[in-house]
Amino acid sequence: MANMTLLGAVNDAMATEMRNDDRVVVFGEDVGKKGGVFGATVGLQDEFGTDRCFDTPLSECGIIGTGIGMAVYGMRPVAEIQFLDFIYPAFDQIVSEAAKMRYRSGGEYTCPMVIRSPYGGGIRGGHYHSQSSEAYFCHTPGLKVVIPSTPADAKGLLIASIRDEDPVMFLEPKRIYRTVKGEVPEGEHVVPLSKGRVVREGTDCTVVAYGAMVHICEQAAEQAAKQGRNLEIVDPRTLVPLDEDIILSSVKKTGRCVVVYEAPKTCGYGAEIAALIAEQVIEYLEGPVVRVAGFDTPFPYALENLYMPDVRRILEGVQRTFTW
Repeated sequence: MANMTLLGAVNDAMATEMRNDDRVVVFGEDVGKKGGVFGATVGLQDEFGTDRCFDTPLSECGIIGTGIGMAVYGMRPVAEIQFLDFIYPAFDQIVSEAAKMRYRSGGEYTCPMVIRSPYGGGIRGGHYHSQSSEAYFCHTPGLKVVIPSTPADAKGLLIASIRDEDPVMFLEPKRIYRTVKGEVPEGEHVVPLSKGRVVREGTDCTVVAYGAMVHICEQAAEQAAKQGRNLEIVDPRTLVPLDEDIILSSVKKTGRCVVVYEAPKTCGYGAEIAALIAEQVIEYLEGPVVRVAGFDTPFPYALENLYMPDVRRILEGVQRTFTW
């Protein structure tokens, strides 16, 4: 086991798969000699050469279109988009081509590619570098959507994504790129794409969160414990396909649920989790399902800390589940 940051684990996952499978190629803006805007691809070009780790023009549509072509012809492309906020010029390629390839060809072709991109707030990046638009992609059949919250999961989920036969949106919470460290298995390490994890066992209220919000929820759970409330934290890890059972089992046990996510509250992914609970286990609920999320505004620069869920807002959400 090696102690790594989440960023280091992402790098290790790509290097591991590039050594194991010469079909794996990594490309995007400045990913080669520079190693990417955050350093996620540092050293890959030195080890694997410019044919397998290379820079592209500043064209998100071109990056994704190139990856689709590579995937259809048998390669395993890993395309980096510098910030998720910049991905929209490639939206048509993702939702109309990559996501539809298996269906439109009657299963004759698949599109085994990974689209990596940092997402979310926490680095004072303002409204063009801090958005959480995961729900757009979760709404598209044919795409898988993965968000790690720990270094070990980042490596294991990324390797699983590269090996998957379908296109995967691999969204990396940049807020915790370097601030979260943990033990990461060396060599091959695979985490299934459809399996969530219980971060913290509890009995009084289920808190569902993913990405950087998992760590904020852990802080909230510590504060709640001082108030005599025992929170259970569930991290889905993969939004699509979603491990419904782990969420529903937790809510059945606790009778309450708070869903925490950074994106604007309206139509955010947390609404899907709330609907799932209402449809499947409403008879177990002892209070309302509460969403603690961003606000329905552009992501602010100066007021970033007010916009993003914090310990205070999460604890207020928990309190609401007890005051029905």
